Amino acid sequence: MKVVTQVAEQRKALEHAVSQALELARAGSDAAEVAVSKTTGISVSTRFGEVENVEFNSDGALGITVYYQNRKGSASSTDLNPDAIARTVQAALDIARYTSPDPHAGPAEKDLLAFDAPDLDLFHPTELDAERGIELAARAEQASLAADKRITNTEGGSFNSHYGIKVFGNSHGMLQSYCSSRHSLSSCVIAEHDGDMERDYAYTIGRAMGDMASPEWVGQECARRTLARLSPRKLSTMKAPVLFASEVATGLFGHLVGAISGSSVYRKSTFLLDSLGKQILPEWMTIEEHPHLLKGLASTPFDSEGVRTQRRDIVKDGVLETWLLTSYAARKLGLHSTGHAGGIHNWRIAGQGDDFAGMLKQLGTGLVVTELMGQGVSGITGDYSRGASGFWVENGEIQYPVSEITIAGNLKDMLRNIVSIGSDIELRSNIQCGSVLLPEMKIAGQ
Repeated sequence: MKVVTQVAEQRKALEHAVSQALELARAGSDAAEVAVSKTTGISVSTRFGEVENVEFNSDGALGITVYYQNRKGSASSTDLNPDAIARTVQAALDIARYTSPDPHAGPAEKDLLAFDAPDLDLFHPTELDAERGIELAARAEQASLAADKRITNTEGGSFNSHYGIKVFGNSHGMLQSYCSSRHSLSSCVIAEHDGDMERDYAYTIGRAMGDMASPEWVGQECARRTLARLSPRKLSTMKAPVLFASEVATGLFGHLVGAISGSSVYRKSTFLLDSLGKQILPEWMTIEEHPHLLKGLASTPFDSEGVRTQRRDIVKDGVLETWLLTSYAARKLGLHSTGHAGGIHNWRIAGQGDDFAGMLKQLGTGLVVTELMGQGVSGITGDYSRGASGFWVENGEIQYPVSEITIAGNLKDMLRNIVSIGSDIELRSNIQCGSVLLPEMKIAGQ
């Protein structure tokens, strides 16, 4: 495959660029770290079967950070020729002369670095063929349009295929790189009935083309979701049990990520301050992180500071086991980096066995949330208030769609009082969990 040869050549050139930058930085700094990334890909879209857009892209950038007498300077460049790299290094060195000293600044400790990065099977490229992408996008869109006569319009089908190279090196002698690929296919349509118009979408994603669902599944799932939203009703203001569907339940734990991130902790700007070693979830809940999951969408051998990633319990039996720390945050807190510079890596939150239908039975009568809107969440107090839409359920059966409502609570209480988690696990996210049942939330309606 031609693309594999091209990537191998690009990877070698990028590693050389990192080595050059580190060598140039050596003379004027106490320590340095360099990261280079390059992404190449294609994006195509169709509308009513006609080609709407075909876009090839190739983007790359080098970033260097130098440290001099506890002062930090950073610079970046999208030009990777030797002269541009030299200018970028010099810019970082110049900046470091004028910044304030910070005793916590510096690269990650040498004993935490991934000098021998594992192969996580992340690289499954395909030749960037526009015709093939157009065919897949059109098939997904057509499957949506053909599903029901109430589907009257379309925002199109889309196909994306990208591969990337990441290289990291620092003055501790680390120089590691890895390649990855990502392919996705989606459809988005509009349905109309009795003057009401609703839109929704569906998508599939994978490291390899063969890991994705078929275009027909994407189109039919898109149609099903869109049709289910037709003729929504409003609810009266009340308190009721709430079931977060798996695709939005991941967002609940996304707020947890922010709350236990080192920067939030040392700034004392989290509702979970002083919660390390304390219960924050029900005793039956454990959150595991698996950075080395083969083909994982959030897998990585090392974080953006070169720290090796490793499997760990974030929460065990409901108890918070660790903060999420970069090197800087760790030093501020007197701890060690946990390899979370750049984010989290494949959180797994196990369900309790019930599929979505079983979770509806547990819900009984209440609200299923399938979409959230707005940013009404405070990471400092945990106060939670967001626009929502979904379905009203009675006796474990969906009765009708609902929209234009607001749900409210406090994240600390919401997390601690989770009743159950389903086995309908969302696998397309860096947080993998099923639907989440809460005993009660405030629902503001008409």
